[in-house]
Amino acid sequence: MVTYQHPHPAITTDIVIFTIQDGQLKVLLVCRANDPFKDHWALPGGFVEIDEHLEAGALRELKEETGVSGVYLEQLYTFGKPDRDPRERVITVAYYALTPINGLNIRAASDARQIGWFAYAKLPQLAFDHKDIITLAQQRLAAKLSYSTIALQFMPGKFSLSELQQVYEAVQGSPVDKRNFRKRLLAYDCMTDTGEVRRHGKHRPARLYTVKSPGKVEFVK
Repeated sequence: MVTYQHPHPAITTDIVIFTIQDGQLKVLLVCRANDPFKDHWALPGGFVEIDEHLEAGALRELKEETGVSGVYLEQLYTFGKPDRDPRERVITVAYYALTPINGLNIRAASDARQIGWFAYAKLPQLAFDHKDIITLAQQRLAAKLSYSTIALQFMPGKFSLSELQQVYEAVQGSPVDKRNFRKRLLAYDCMTDTGEVRRHGKHRPARLYTVKSPGKVEFVK
């Protein structure tokens, strides 16, 4: 085996898990039980084993610290500022996912003291550079809404376009133009008009739709 003389940095993975709850975009965080940044909130993650694939390490750390498994992760970015970790030179590969909160049984484990969902708009003080990681993940996720139907996985069996619009606004953190939004979504041909309506007080009855391919994310042109 060839041995190199120059120092080797450590490699970690950090995972940003987003969900929609109470009309808000939320992030899953753990409270660190150990130094550095003991008792600070942080993203789930940790060091990659020497014989482990990056994504496998991310999935392992996610399950060990939060109990979450079976989530599709998408690689986000590599963060490598020399001073990002006070222990040593650590390069982290970040992953992110947007998943429905139903069915996620979270629990604090491993080196996580606590675990919880936090509104993206009101994050606590975070360890390391995790605020930067979460910000980039939100920007990537918001951009993904423009070319995929990922938001549809958060909808119930029957939903109105107004309810779907609320999911987009929660992810993007800003209002969307109602007319253009509806025109674009209907053009994707990813929903079916059920012929039913729902009444809310004195408002005009809202048409109800259903997803053509539940659970499947379509990428659109």
